[in-house]
Amino acid sequence: WRLPDPLAVARKGLALLQRPATWRQIAVTGGEAIAGCALGTVVALPLAYAIYRWRLLAAAVEPFLGATQALPAIAIAPILVLWVGYGITPVIVLCALMVFFPILVSTVVGLRHIDSELLEAAALDGATGWTMAAHMELPLAAPAILGGLRNGFALSVTGAVVGEMVMGGSGLGQVLTQMRSNVDTAGMFVVIAILCIMATFLYVIVYRIERSKRYAITQ
Repeated sequence: WRLPDPLAVARKGLALLQRPATWRQIAVTGGEAIAGCALGTVVALPLAYAIYRWRLLAAAVEPFLGATQALPAIAIAPILVLWVGYGITPVIVLCALMVFFPILVSTVVGLRHIDSELLEAAALDGATGWTMAAHMELPLAAPAILGGLRNGFALSVTGAVVGEMVMGGSGLGQVLTQMRSNVDTAGMFVVIAILCIMATFLYVIVYRIERSKRYAITQ
């Protein structure tokens, strides 16, 4: 029961994947992870651009953002239960909090490393404000932004599982909790393997997009 043999894990995995409920649980956890990552991105990108543009804002905000990254997800989850309640919504918020910092930092670093000569040339051509951001700064920083998203998706899967284990839900986190209570070690290995595959799948998709952006910028 401490360490099941591979055949027991394979049999358990086959049995779980034949159940329609397992695929629904995978869809719930995956949906929470994607929604949380999207929410974190929507908040992180505008703030990252504001930090890049205004040094005073950067000096005021960046030290506190670093401190928020030190907070473990398991400690934030009970507070979210008090503020938001149980269910899918607090899990999505927890995922967003976990991916917010990596996406923000990657975006700021990408914007700050844009070749200044390219921006000066664009400014001479009349690009300013939103035009500069939409057609020069954000496209040139896209590989760094996607790098943050790549890490964010992997963290978001972790956030979804932790959130479900603490705040309830109907995804793989609850399955993992139930199997732990039943001392079903083979089942726990199967669920962990499924989560690894989910995170890897999302990671590879964003990585492919990131590579294409890098190639386009090089060209």
